[in-house]
Amino acid sequence: MARILLTLAMFLLAAACGRSDAPQETGSLPGSGKSSSPQSTADGEVALTGAGATFPYPLYTKWISEFQKANPKVKINYQSIGSGGGIRQITERTVDFGASDAPMTEEQLAKAAGILHLPTCLGAVVLTYNLEGVQSGLKLTPEAAANIFLGKIKKWNDPALQKENPDVKLPDKDIATVHRSDGSGTTKIFVDYLSAVSPEWKSGPGTGTSVSWPGGLGAKGNDGVSALISSTPASIGYIELAYAMQNKLTFASLKNQSGKFVAPSLDSTTAAGSGAAAKMPDDLRISLVNAEGEDAYPIAGFTYILAYQEQKDAAKGKVLASFLKWAVQDGQKFTNDLHYAPLPAAVVEKVNKKLASLAGPDGKPLLAP
Repeated sequence: MARILLTLAMFLLAAACGRSDAPQETGSLPGSGKSSSPQSTADGEVALTGAGATFPYPLYTKWISEFQKANPKVKINYQSIGSGGGIRQITERTVDFGASDAPMTEEQLAKAAGILHLPTCLGAVVLTYNLEGVQSGLKLTPEAAANIFLGKIKKWNDPALQKENPDVKLPDKDIATVHRSDGSGTTKIFVDYLSAVSPEWKSGPGTGTSVSWPGGLGAKGNDGVSALISSTPASIGYIELAYAMQNKLTFASLKNQSGKFVAPSLDSTTAAGSGAAAKMPDDLRISLVNAEGEDAYPIAGFTYILAYQEQKDAAKGKVLASFLKWAVQDGQKFTNDLHYAPLPAAVVEKVNKKLASLAGPDGKPLLAP
């Protein structure tokens, strides 16, 4: 009996020595600064959901793919439903993060106190068209762009258009305008521009993620507008630069505030955002349309991730904070290939300060100092 009891005691001692209550490190999250193993479900996976802007969808898809490769236990699902939908869902807390090209209004923020606006990249909204015989080189003044969408310029060979394009034979065809039918940050950027250059537009349709269009055809999402323009002869509409490039659509050069016709590109988009940091308010909500600068493309803007400063789920919040920190730092190297402009260094610094304020339900920061 003594030998049996001694054997049992040694077995229990060995089992106790082999056990550890300390968390086991299984890898590090990019941008977290140290190893971590977040656990939010029984099988160890952490799942995040996000929804919103179609404008940055190609870039966010790439970021999520790269982040998940390094963090196989992290699953991020992002639905491109438009900025209006993203604002609505983050306000209702049905997603872990929202996305919008349009900063939330004061009225919207009053219903969702504590939401942070975190710029992720810069993009350009382009006026793309489907006009037989005019493959490239179309030039538009701000007045002409506004009057086309106001319905005051109805024909492609209108004198106001022909004057700026003397070497292009514009056809005698009716102009078909195409716009977004859903709540859209791309729309917000575009109509902000029209409001900035046209008093008639400002006092008429005005600005917002949705407006009352004077006419034209509607389609959902940047991809829907791209498809409708491609299938509609003599049409013109507005989409994000990446969609125009991916669909091989032609787009116009616009006369900027300096009086120079500028084509949308990474360089001209970057030029539009070059002075943004100095003008940014503390909450980082800013419009870049009709920016100063000889080389600035006039319809550009930041796109934002929307997240609550206080995260209700600490494990999810830690992964979200790590993902966003990686995106605004290491993830910027993927912007150019997808036709987005990276954040200026001074803006990255401002975003990192906001990320440092993300906290769990206990009030403790989610990112290591």
